[in-house]
Amino acid sequence: MNKLKIRPATPTDVPVLFELIQALAEYEKLSHLVTGTVDALQDHLFGAKPYIEAILAESEGQTVGFALFFSNYSTFLTLPGIYIEDLFVRPEFRRQGIGKALLTYVAQLAVERDCGRLEWSVLDWNEPAIAFYRRLGATVLPDWRICRVTGDALPQLATQTFKKL
Repeated sequence: MNKLKIRPATPTDVPVLFELIQALAEYEKLSHLVTGTVDALQDHLFGAKPYIEAILAESEGQTVGFALFFSNYSTFLTLPGIYIEDLFVRPEFRRQGIGKALLTYVAQLAVERDCGRLEWSVLDWNEPAIAFYRRLGATVLPDWRICRVTGDALPQLATQTFKKL
């Protein structure tokens, strides 16, 4: 592999970033869940109130991977953290150090920002990714489960009444 470049995404990168998100969904057999748009991604990355950040991996002028992340907070540590929502390297570019470079870049941001932790999730069937993360020093937490409210369940929960004290 020739020179690898890791850099923050810019507004002109949003279409290719969205293509990579679609490729990730295809790899994870979850393409049917991609309902977002390039415009929404653009707004969430670079709008008046950015919610997320993204970095891109480039090799020989081609975008070959990305990481998308956002800030979170640990009440136990009373420190900010970074949560990586997605990390993806195109299959034909794997095993070249690109995933490690993306994670290293985000870890460097976490250290610069005085974060207490860097976290992400991995699908339980993705043994190659789990092994890769463990080799980099990550702990795969066996006793935590992700809880999610989405679709029609979200507005239903939002309209629940509760007893005020």
